[in-house]
Amino acid sequence: MQISFRRFLVIAALTALSGSTLAAAATASLENTDGEPVGTVELHATPNGTLLNVVLHAMPSGVHAFHIHEIGRCDPDFGHAGGHYNPEGVGHGFLDEGGFHVGDMPNLHIPDNGALSVEILNHQLALDERLFDEDGASIMIHAGPDDYTSDPSGAAGARIACGVISPSD
Repeated sequence: MQISFRRFLVIAALTALSGSTLAAAATASLENTDGEPVGTVELHATPNGTLLNVVLHAMPSGVHAFHIHEIGRCDPDFGHAGGHYNPEGVGHGFLDEGGFHVGDMPNLHIPDNGALSVEILNHQLALDERLFDEDGASIMIHAGPDDYTSDPSGAAGARIACGVISPSD
């Protein structure tokens, strides 16, 4: 996804006025548990949240949970990435009456060829100092779907792809 220079300036100006967003854009390069690249996620700050441009390849087909995790560490089994990014301390899942984690996003439906390109607007996510704290944050794809109710993880199964979120220059 390309943002025009004029649109970038508008986003940057709105960001500067809000005082809370540190980056207008960020990226995450996703790898599977074997360390092989499987896609990228570009994150773009907007006045209405963060737009994620997800491009995947070589992924297992099926329905997979897609989350932001609280720690930017993608070791071989992705276990050190922590839980879902949840700075507000609310319950998990879109079906929770009390709200859902900032890191909760819709399931990805990956076709048989293992490739997917999709845009997702996360209206709660800001590219700010909370996301880019000392231990960072990551994007995670799980082996199974998020059931949108089980707290804290959505019963989504093993972590199969991970990428550390880094501010773009």
